[in-house]
Amino acid sequence: MPGVLHPGLFYYIAIMTGDNKKGSKYSIGRRKFNRRIIVRQFIGDLILLALGVASASFGLKSFLLPAHFIDGGVTGISLLVEHKTGIPLSILLILINIPFVVLGYWQIGRKFFIKSVIAIAGLAIAVALIEYPIITEDKLLVAIFGGFFLGAGIGLAMRGGAVLDGTEVTAIYVSKRVGLTIGDVILLFNILIFSATAYLLSIEAALYSILTYMAASKTITLIIEGIEEYTGVTIISHKHDEIRTMIIDKLGRGVTVYQGKGGYGKKGQQQPGY
Repeated sequence: MPGVLHPGLFYYIAIMTGDNKKGSKYSIGRRKFNRRIIVRQFIGDLILLALGVASASFGLKSFLLPAHFIDGGVTGISLLVEHKTGIPLSILLILINIPFVVLGYWQIGRKFFIKSVIAIAGLAIAVALIEYPIITEDKLLVAIFGGFFLGAGIGLAMRGGAVLDGTEVTAIYVSKRVGLTIGDVILLFNILIFSATAYLLSIEAALYSILTYMAASKTITLIIEGIEEYTGVTIISHKHDEIRTMIIDKLGRGVTVYQGKGGYGKKGQQQPGY
């Protein structure tokens, strides 16, 4: 996803496209720049994960748990099992998410796996140890704002490169094998959860849970796609492929490559298009 480019990118591009006569200084500068990028990105991701855990745990304990409302996905399954068995939600969040996170390790990668373990463990600890006040007993407000804070937490965690709910990982895996879209898989998954809610609890509880899920889903979309300003930079260089790879691999940003015919440079020869 394209976003705001780091100011050091322009310095890095200048080094890459220069004559590189200083050798060792170039290598040292490149390593230092890479380390700064990695550290800043890691710290930023941890902040997003912490905010996500705080928001999701607040939505659960201040709204959904006291009213016995169910959300969709793995969180919804955990809430439903907690309501019927009395097993602490903090334990269920970890146990039920384990197979989904392991699947994410094979489907997405090690960094995703580590961040997701940290986020889910943090959510479980927050639910178990932090005492949140009950904000309201109005069922409509509980459904809307419980879904909002839970969705905000999930969305912030996703922006930090992790998940608090493993449903999306399963949806990616299934969609590659049965020809359905990720949205279709998640919808079918949640239909099963809400059907079980209607059977085990009540139809009214299922309807409020659907409302909670809708609020959470819309909030996730807002967090992921709706509150980001974009800066576009056009880069023209003979080393365009190296620059493109660096932006994607090192900065984690998106690029768009324009194909075109070359014109004439300073020396009069025709330059290749890029």
